[in-house]
Amino acid sequence: MSTMVIPLDDWAAGERQYRFHADLEFFQTFDNTEILDAGIEVEVKVVKAGAHKVTADLLLRGTVTVPCDRCLEPLTLPVEAEPRFRVRFGTGEEELSEDGRDILPLGATDRELDLAQAVYDYVCLSLPLQRVHPEGGCNPDTVRFLGQGPKDEEAAPSSPFAALKGLLKDN
Repeated sequence: MSTMVIPLDDWAAGERQYRFHADLEFFQTFDNTEILDAGIEVEVKVVKAGAHKVTADLLLRGTVTVPCDRCLEPLTLPVEAEPRFRVRFGTGEEELSEDGRDILPLGATDRELDLAQAVYDYVCLSLPLQRVHPEGGCNPDTVRFLGQGPKDEEAAPSSPFAALKGLLKDN
């Protein structure tokens, strides 16, 4: 697994760019069993404007494969998110950043910014609540078994309700 740690004390004020990759192994470290595969590129721009003034802009792009909620076959979903953070050192009362950025808290003596949890959270939050293939994309056998797909004329007689349909026609 690639680490997503950015050292903050070994450089002066300015801007730095970083690139990371989040794959299946990355998500497994968070014990996420829903993600079957992943390929997320993480681009980070960190701006340091003093010892305790740091911002981080992330761009997350790629795909995540999860089981389809309907047929349980693998479903690949696109992921794109652009979280923006302000790093807060120590314990402050500030809950929201004045510029609308999310806050990443660090201890007063911490000198490394670990983005792994933030990347994991934003990828998971970017996934839709209902994860299903587009219409017609699910495994047809599973859909037919669930009774949601097109009915075969041959399958109808094997239904336990086929005999009841005949009763309605006779009356």
